[in-house]
Amino acid sequence: MEAHNITSLVLLACGSFNPITNMHLRMFELARDHLEDTGQYRVVKGIISPVGDGYKKKGLIEASHRLEMARLATENSDWITVDSWECLQPEWVETAKVVRHHHEELLSAARNNDDVDTVKHTKKRRIDENYFGASSHQKRRDGPQLMLLCGADVLESFGIPNMWKQEDIAEIVGRYGLVCITRSGSDPNKFIHQSDMLWKYRKNIHMVHEWVANDVSATHVRRALRRGQSVRYLLPDPVVHYIQECDLYSAESEQKNADVVLAPLQRCTDASSS
Repeated sequence: MEAHNITSLVLLACGSFNPITNMHLRMFELARDHLEDTGQYRVVKGIISPVGDGYKKKGLIEASHRLEMARLATENSDWITVDSWECLQPEWVETAKVVRHHHEELLSAARNNDDVDTVKHTKKRRIDENYFGASSHQKRRDGPQLMLLCGADVLESFGIPNMWKQEDIAEIVGRYGLVCITRSGSDPNKFIHQSDMLWKYRKNIHMVHEWVANDVSATHVRRALRRGQSVRYLLPDPVVHYIQECDLYSAESEQKNADVVLAPLQRCTDASSS
């Protein structure tokens, strides 16, 4: 396939990252391999966006720590970065708004690049356009395409009452697209089949199967840490050291927000009662 038919793509992962694990990072690598293997995409960037403290999830430690751990985890990556915009907001921000924010940032950056029209930049830009060329409906001046990267649990959470606004699901999947990493034991295709909304936009959902069984979850990691057990090789070494230095996860921290309603559920309840 010729380069001018390839769409440059940015992957955005939102979540607690409490703490970030090797599996979170593997998701990006798996997604990039799968998407580039189609011959339609060139994945140019990955963005990790930790959720803000306003999300009120049980056991969620301060955003400043989760942000720093994510930065430490990605310091050796040449394409995955960490963004602080979402977690610095005073209140919880719906994922659709986070996706919209990052898409606008990409468009703004692309416009700024196109405004630079000196001889010095012309050659480089021509190379970029050849290399990162996009399909006819996605011109380079409009910036790279953006897709939300997630696990099967996020896809299935679309079906939890009051967790997501239907218009937000339509915007995320319909306008931007979704890359879902699936594991043995989950059947997201069945879930898509059962959801009229997801079925409508099924062509915008990319399924990536993780064949190497890896059930490392942040919940398992926090449990091990509470029990004084080793978590080495489950997390990047700098993250393990940071957790030890700051003494981050304990029985006390796991009870944080224990009696608080999760922000999306709280917001939906407030909206329906007003």
